[in-house]
Amino acid sequence: MKKIKWLILSFAVVLVIVGLFFYQKMTDDTYQGMSIIPEQHKDIPLYKGLNPTNHKYIIEGNHWKEIYDFYLLSLPSLGWKVEYEGSTLDDKNALNDIVGGFSSRWRKEGFNGELFIAAHYNQLEDQTQVIFDKHPIFNSTAWINNIPSKICVYQSKNDEKCNEIKDKTKIEAISSLVNNAIDWSEQRSTREHTSLIDFGTITLTVFYESDKEIYFVSEKGTKLMKPEHEFFELTNLQR
Repeated sequence: MKKIKWLILSFAVVLVIVGLFFYQKMTDDTYQGMSIIPEQHKDIPLYKGLNPTNHKYIIEGNHWKEIYDFYLLSLPSLGWKVEYEGSTLDDKNALNDIVGGFSSRWRKEGFNGELFIAAHYNQLEDQTQVIFDKHPIFNSTAWINNIPSKICVYQSKNDEKCNEIKDKTKIEAISSLVNNAIDWSEQRSTREHTSLIDFGTITLTVFYESDKEIYFVSEKGTKLMKPEHEFFELTNLQR
């Protein structure tokens, strides 16, 4: 009799362990790919009806407008300040209001980063999909304050001759791209090509390769920029 009781007890323990394992596994899969989970933060409310699934939350039906209004109203009361918010309501095309969505970026004292919330209505599946994400805060320091009358672009750092650009519009556009590139303090990856851009008061060494991020290096530090197609068109640098 005692042996049967021990068998039953052992079986029950095994069931509990297996159940906990599968619960943990399901939980991990549910929140897989999420950089931030609202349920774990008291100051990030979850709109009623949203259910987590992998990297996003979903709710049946078209509710992106209600969700948009909910976060615009609730987050400021919890100490968040909006850095950016926009939606298809800003578009004059009424059709976008039906199948559209919104995106927003928020900051709060004590929160290490930037909270990103976006939603859109998936008409095919008749559900609203919401993404919560945590982004690092990047700064962009202006390196070029006075626009020069001309700049020199060297295809290679060893070239003696340069492609001289005197078009004011092009120079302003290139300067803006450089100034808006994010300040980078982490290790710089290697790139296949190295060029120079001489602005007169500052010379940039440009490290780039195909569709990889571009590094700008000068005495002021390092900047990182996406491989903008416009940059290569303006400078005539060959990828």
